[in-house]
Amino acid sequence: MEKLNQSSSFLLFLDRSSRTCSPCMAAVAAEPHFHVLAVDDSHTDRKLIERLLKTSSYHVTAMDSASKALEFLGLLDQETTAPEADVNLIITDYCMPGMTGYDLLKKIKESCFLKDIPVVIMSSENLPSRINRCLEEGANDFFLKPIQLSDMKRLRSHILKGKSKDISNNIIKREFSIESILPNWARTRLSFTAWKLLSYFSFFACNC
Repeated sequence: MEKLNQSSSFLLFLDRSSRTCSPCMAAVAAEPHFHVLAVDDSHTDRKLIERLLKTSSYHVTAMDSASKALEFLGLLDQETTAPEADVNLIITDYCMPGMTGYDLLKKIKESCFLKDIPVVIMSSENLPSRINRCLEEGANDFFLKPIQLSDMKRLRSHILKGKSKDISNNIIKREFSIESILPNWARTRLSFTAWKLLSYFSFFACNC
């Protein structure tokens, strides 16, 4: 009986969440200080992207090399725990000495903890083969230098889609974690409610 009461309480919470998720998502959309990691070996370009990001109300961490970015993200050592750095998006130059932006992209996408972080590549060369290579590896966008203020608007949509994906994954994990203690009728209702929430988040992300 106690387990059933817990299940009913959780289902009631989900039902209320589905009715009140509009204000929650509005709060996410209005969030003014997403954290962006900017990586560029050029001092001039790095300062420019940093200024544009701050002008657009992003919190910025700037690095002058891919290796320093990896260290900041906690990927230099063997990956065993989730990195402490809370980064919403990474924007990196393609051509850098030593480790390139493409190499950094591959490292991020190979990480089980960081693979869902949106990555945007920058380059002063408009080479279709380079652009396609990065997009196929998992880059979310490709900006041509010099970066413009109008490019900053495109970053926000990538961040919101990434956050929507995180929310969806958390809902799925929560559903599976309690499914074993629920009776059949409760499982059916939970699955339907979770499906409604996932549909809402997906619609919101696609229309940002």
